[in-house]
Amino acid sequence: MTDDRYPLTVGGEEVPGEQALLARVEDGELMGGPDSVRYLVLHCSATRCTQDYTAEQLLHDHRARGFRTVGYHFYVRRDGSLTQHRGLLEVGAHCRPYNRCSIGVCYEGGLDAQGRPADTRTPAQTERLTDLFARLRRLFPQAVVCGHRDLPGTSPKACPCLDAGALF
Repeated sequence: MTDDRYPLTVGGEEVPGEQALLARVEDGELMGGPDSVRYLVLHCSATRCTQDYTAEQLLHDHRARGFRTVGYHFYVRRDGSLTQHRGLLEVGAHCRPYNRCSIGVCYEGGLDAQGRPADTRTPAQTERLTDLFARLRRLFPQAVVCGHRDLPGTSPKACPCLDAGALF
């Protein structure tokens, strides 16, 4: 489970709770408000389950692709650690053309030891993802949970190598 303790200090300002965090103006382009979040999109990093892929490596790779920072809102490592890379209502860079109406969550892995698409989530990742999606669903009750592969007009990749809508 995440250990969020309010008040949080974000950008030098005190935030009393989750709803205040949602209403806070973030840096970067913003979505139209909480009601504009229509999808909670799960991704995998498409790395082998035997390979570490840190948040720093993720940032490096996204910057190499021309993004100013990581395109996902959240990243979950194999050990269950969670990092946040974009504000909740900040437009992501993870699932064109759905970036303005979605929150992107990525988990480390998605390929087996031979490099084939597979559900490689560890128990720690599964627990963290379950908790994170439960929180996000409370904040955005109208949003549909899906995998990147499930959204029409997006990449034909197997990402996230599992049926996200059935799990969360």
